[in-house]
Amino acid sequence: MAKLNYEVLEKSGYDGYILKEAPVKMLQFGEGNFLRAFVDYWFDMSNEKAGWNGKVALLQPIAQGLSDMINEQEGLYTLYLRGSEKGEKVDRKRVISVVDRCYNPVNDWDAVKELIKSDDLEYVSSNTTEAGIVYDPESKPDQVPPTSFPAKLAVLLHERFLAGKKGLVILSCELIDNNGKELQKIIVKHIDDWGWGEDFKKWINEDCLFCSTLVDRIVPGRIRDAQEVAELEKINGYEDPLLDVGEVFGVWYIEGPQWLEEKLPFKKAGVNVHVVPDVTPYKKRKVRILNGAHTGFVLGAYLSGQDIVRDCMHNETIKGFMNKMLFEEVIPVLPLDKQDCDDFAAAVTDRFNNPFVNHELMSISLNSTSKWKARNMPSFLEYIEKFGKLPVALTMSLAAYIAFYSTGIKERAADGLICVRPKGNEYKVQDDAWVLDFYYENKDADDASLVKAVLSNEKMWDQDLTKIEGLYDTVLADLTLIRKEGAEAAYKSVL
Repeated sequence: MAKLNYEVLEKSGYDGYILKEAPVKMLQFGEGNFLRAFVDYWFDMSNEKAGWNGKVALLQPIAQGLSDMINEQEGLYTLYLRGSEKGEKVDRKRVISVVDRCYNPVNDWDAVKELIKSDDLEYVSSNTTEAGIVYDPESKPDQVPPTSFPAKLAVLLHERFLAGKKGLVILSCELIDNNGKELQKIIVKHIDDWGWGEDFKKWINEDCLFCSTLVDRIVPGRIRDAQEVAELEKINGYEDPLLDVGEVFGVWYIEGPQWLEEKLPFKKAGVNVHVVPDVTPYKKRKVRILNGAHTGFVLGAYLSGQDIVRDCMHNETIKGFMNKMLFEEVIPVLPLDKQDCDDFAAAVTDRFNNPFVNHELMSISLNSTSKWKARNMPSFLEYIEKFGKLPVALTMSLAAYIAFYSTGIKERAADGLICVRPKGNEYKVQDDAWVLDFYYENKDADDASLVKAVLSNEKMWDQDLTKIEGLYDTVLADLTLIRKEGAEAAYKSVL
């Protein structure tokens, strides 16, 4: 079967939107599954819905990557967005045609240095992982190419500056706080190191716009079932090794001035991308609602006998517990529009109910101590401060955390704590070594002593939680209920 390209696609009878020729308006650092299912998808939709009429040139961050494959397919690839919307199964196919080509930084560095000077170019986007936005003193401007991503970008922007061209908008998608601003700071440090002068530094700081952004879409990437791949190839009429899969939900928040919203094509296209003055509240919403929901219910759900997230959404008690926690305890303390938060939380049930993703509770359980502290404890403390009482669901989730880490402890393995679930099977708790050591050292303690030791552990929580009125007694009562009647019954008791 022939591989996907424009000629093969035409012969296949595909009748969706395709844009074959357009000027390159964006250079993208990264060619992996996430960027192709997220950033490139939004710009592809903007070509169709807003007449953006632009292409994206990709630059693989390292010598080994997908450039040969992407160029062989003339930038085309198939994207499936899969999931659940309002309880209905969704499986949407789109052939993405926004990619012009992909450059290899080792072989094509001179060509990229020419591209960066183009009058058509407006944007740079990136997702070089959390390790990408780092200062590397070993990166030098005369390397072909410089080692680090910020150094590569600094060299390219210097080429554009020397050519007398206008500044660019940089859209950073790496999963670190203030990703755009951190990238800008590192580039300025390179300018100082390399003696490139105040004029270039001023151009970077005043003519270019480094946007911090918040991305939200789960991208499983390739389909691993060979039989399903073969069936899709038969239906599509072509082979596509670049086929990509993302969840149907997606939202992108870009921190920037009002004029950027008019410049970017997304508002006109009517897609779920928003320019906001500060992404911080939206990150807080994602961490508190989406991530906080996971950490808040999965540990007790696993003890109750559940194994994957989707099945939890079909259990009325667990789903009810999660919704009570989100709608009655988390959202009331968030500094955002309530309806906006309610809508986001309502979408969480659909996202967790994705029929295409078997998201294991045990994978979510990793490092739950720091996760509960970062995702759930701020809502817990703010609720107490605002309402003067304990939030019953969040307090129960704290008891479930203690239960998960201490149920039937058998041994302290090298990489975890071996426990035994009420249904009889062993499971491995994985966390920082000192956390695992703490629970193993307390494995023979009665629950009253254990609860006191956990709540008063300032290394865990940066404070002594036993000082919160009524918390010790309530957590102990909740833990006792989980031990005697099971986690599902305990969750039901707060509804």
